[in-house]
Amino acid sequence: MAVTKSGTKQITDNRKARHDYFVLETIEAGIELVGTEVKSLRAGNVNLKDAWCSIENGEMFIKGMHISPYDHGNIFNCDPIRERKLLLHKKEILKLFGQVKQEGLTLVPLSMYFKGSKVKVAIGLCRGKKLYDKREDMANKAAQREIERAVKSRNR
Repeated sequence: MAVTKSGTKQITDNRKARHDYFVLETIEAGIELVGTEVKSLRAGNVNLKDAWCSIENGEMFIKGMHISPYDHGNIFNCDPIRERKLLLHKKEILKLFGQVKQEGLTLVPLSMYFKGSKVKVAIGLCRGKKLYDKREDMANKAAQREIERAVKSRNR
């Protein structure tokens, strides 16, 4: 886990989300965990690759996130892919609900990290990329790498 200057420890990052979506806005949310899930998170046993967020009855849930059961846990370990409630203010949830319904956007978890002793999830308000957008991004990254290599070789 990487420690940043602001006192946060990165648990995991959803790199596939940045490849598949344009991130328009980022929101920080708490997450409701039970039992030994936090210990499993400290060990880095979490996968956000196929996760998404949904709003049901005025509450936000994260679905498809896999937290592996804690190795030294007991019989009370819970289901690894269960729905987990996200902790946001009601106004924030209603604002996001309106944007998702009107503009055809989606809510995707981008990363998880410890902020102090609390586990936080960065949620992105995203718009899906088309195939040509993904190709364009890959071409831009390749061009940027070539520029950086040329600058490094010139400075030697």
